[in-house]
Amino acid sequence: MNRVKSKVAVVTGASLGIGRAAAIRLAEEGAHVAVTDVLDAAGAEVVSAITKKGGDAAFWHLDVSKETEVKRVMAEVAAKWGGKIDVLVNNAGISGANKPTDQLTEQEWDALMAVNVKGVFFCTKHTIPYLRKAGAGSIINLSSIYGIIGAGDVPPYHASKGAVAEMTKNDAILYAKEQIRVNSVHPGFIWTPMVENFAKSTGAEDATRAALAELHPLGHIGEADDIAWGIVYLASDESKFVTGSELVIDGGYTAR
Repeated sequence: MNRVKSKVAVVTGASLGIGRAAAIRLAEEGAHVAVTDVLDAAGAEVVSAITKKGGDAAFWHLDVSKETEVKRVMAEVAAKWGGKIDVLVNNAGISGANKPTDQLTEQEWDALMAVNVKGVFFCTKHTIPYLRKAGAGSIINLSSIYGIIGAGDVPPYHASKGAVAEMTKNDAILYAKEQIRVNSVHPGFIWTPMVENFAKSTGAEDATRAALAELHPLGHIGEADDIAWGIVYLASDESKFVTGSELVIDGGYTAR
């Protein structure tokens, strides 16, 4: 219960899905957790779930695509818990328009990149000073199996997750001498609201879920906690020699 005891952890996109699970598990393991998202009511519910179990958490409204907002929130988080931040989980992301590349508009492309790529940049940029103050730290960037392989759909999403994977490796080298570790996590299909909404959009939710499950050699879709525990590992000192790595949690999807 003390794998990240007393660490200050910021989780973006923490109101639902993987972010929610990560915030709860980090709190259970002793972290002070900043739950951040644009979904205020759902974020408050996550904080309530944590505090009811004796954990320590607070919510901040955060649109990661807005640099001034990111800078302010990181400063407020650090001020609340001793002036430092130890862990940043760059989880906020959107799926974007599912069209062939030649049919995408500039606005559709930019809207996704603003969250999925620029958001990681802004949050990393404005958290590094507080990680330095802590003397070490861990940045965990949520990429995807689609940051490793293609699937012939959602081109902006693939591009964004590939960018996050490479940003991770480069930042790992840039900040290694300061003992700031940077790693990426690559989930397969996880039954989150994003995937559930996709399944519903097909008009055949059960059949779509079954088809997605079959893409994974283990034969089922993952759960948010499958990713959350990987995040806890990378946030903890158990992974003190791990940086620039891709933690693939995908039920064997990319092993084919």
